[in-house]
Amino acid sequence: MSAFAFFRVRSTGASRDRRSILEETIRPRRPSLILATPTSGLTGPSSAPPVEPFAFAVAVVTAACFLCAGVVAWRLRPRERTGALLVTFGVLWSLYQIPLHRYAFPRPAAEAVAVAVGTWPAVLAHLVVAFPTGRLASVSARAVVAFAYLCALTVAVWRAVAPGTGATTAGAVALVALGTAVIGSQAVRLRRGSATTRRAVAPVLAAALVASALLVVGKPAMAAGAAVPYLAPIIQLALAGIPLAYLAGLLRRRIDRGGVAERVVRLGAGSRRGDLQAALARALHDPSLQVGYWVPEAERYVDADGRPLPVPTGPDRAVTRVDRDGPLALLVHDPALLAEPELIETACAAASLALVNERLTAELRARLRQLAESRAEVLRAAEAERRRLERDLHDGVQQRLLAIPMTLTLAETALRSDPGRAEELIGEARRASLAVLDEVRALCQGIHPPVLTERGLAGAVKELAAVAPLPLDVTVECGDGLSPEIETTAYYVVAEGLANLAKHAAAERGRIRVVRDGGRLAVEVGDDGRGGADPERGSGLRGLASRVAANGGVLRVDSPVGHGTTIRAELPCG
Repeated sequence: MSAFAFFRVRSTGASRDRRSILEETIRPRRPSLILATPTSGLTGPSSAPPVEPFAFAVAVVTAACFLCAGVVAWRLRPRERTGALLVTFGVLWSLYQIPLHRYAFPRPAAEAVAVAVGTWPAVLAHLVVAFPTGRLASVSARAVVAFAYLCALTVAVWRAVAPGTGATTAGAVALVALGTAVIGSQAVRLRRGSATTRRAVAPVLAAALVASALLVVGKPAMAAGAAVPYLAPIIQLALAGIPLAYLAGLLRRRIDRGGVAERVVRLGAGSRRGDLQAALARALHDPSLQVGYWVPEAERYVDADGRPLPVPTGPDRAVTRVDRDGPLALLVHDPALLAEPELIETACAAASLALVNERLTAELRARLRQLAESRAEVLRAAEAERRRLERDLHDGVQQRLLAIPMTLTLAETALRSDPGRAEELIGEARRASLAVLDEVRALCQGIHPPVLTERGLAGAVKELAAVAPLPLDVTVECGDGLSPEIETTAYYVVAEGLANLAKHAAAERGRIRVVRDGGRLAVEVGDDGRGGADPERGSGLRGLASRVAANGGVLRVDSPVGHGTTIRAELPCG
């Protein structure tokens, strides 16, 4: 049994006198130290010969490394579970190597503690698989850890209830299977992980894989009775490499935080587009990092070129928002950086001024891009409208106009011979002229609503509200002096909003609000319907947004499912 061999009394011969016997009885002998070998893992300590002080020192140092690393991790990162796992393994490893519990508790309690101590391989597997946060992020990771605890508890209970060769063999098989599962899962993790993930976990996982490989190879050899000199100290040194690699990683993070400010300021001070993003990517060691800049008017993030930056929602990317008196920027990065919040905070603090300047530049580029897109949209719309007018004039008005002189010619011919027929033809020409006039009026209404010219924006909005199919709360405070372009755009915002309200909203009540405030005209159409409107899927809203943007305004659509829809346009009118 591996333990400190307590003081023993040697047997005395009959030739010794009573005094010598008494001295032998009360004088203790030097204790002999027997340590458990790591390869006895799940099967319990073996009956190994006394181990030299070097092996004992290695065992104590290994346990101390885990305990110290666990305390440091617990103090620096209290929200993560890595510290708890390191401390737990350190305690179990200490009791496994020096099983004082066998002498500190009664036998039933000692056996219960021995079962808990026998789960150290499962705790080690949990630590490795869940590193660096201590949380199991995938189904495969949870499966490996569950398998580890099942094997460890089963063999530990078996050993306590029926110790012997069967428990030893089962422990060897379980340890090999568990080590193989850990090695395979972490090798796949390293292979599939991003460069940032590999940089964060590689040192600890490398040490863990070496220790696991030694356990997997050493256990069958020891179980078969092969003599492998110094295998136990080598395995313990490999295990000690895990907490040492973790502490080295913490030191490297501190060094990174110390140098990140200088690198960001130096590299981000350039005037070339994308310099700041490249500087942050290098400082955070994430080549896939993207920076988005908040544009208040559009209420969205854009990249350095002014293009909209979609905010990812999947598990493959993480998002960190940077605020400075409101939203400032957005970092889209590898999820592995979430384990280093201090590094991200330091980099963002160092680059805050550059982020402000870059945001203003990105906002300007976004405006220029929006203006270019609006102009292109206006040109396309103008061309489409020109072709529509050409087609309508050719197919309708032109044909009717050609028919009128032909009818009058026939009437002129029949005037002397058949006055009645001539009168009918003249009447037909008059009706055709009126029909052409109606068509021309319809075409003019499509270009500019006549009601705007006749009654102004306030009257036109009220007329639209009067023919709406549901009750509306109408507020119009726009005054006079609006340009025709702004009036026309505001009119079409209201008309399109009411059309969508009637067709899609399923609402009981709506509202119209047209209010002029200083140099801005706010036009709002809302309802209490089912919501869920998507501006990207409706051509009417897309065309409306282009019309508003072409006049220097912004169109927003807020349509949460089940809470109605609000279309709001802000137009310059100063």
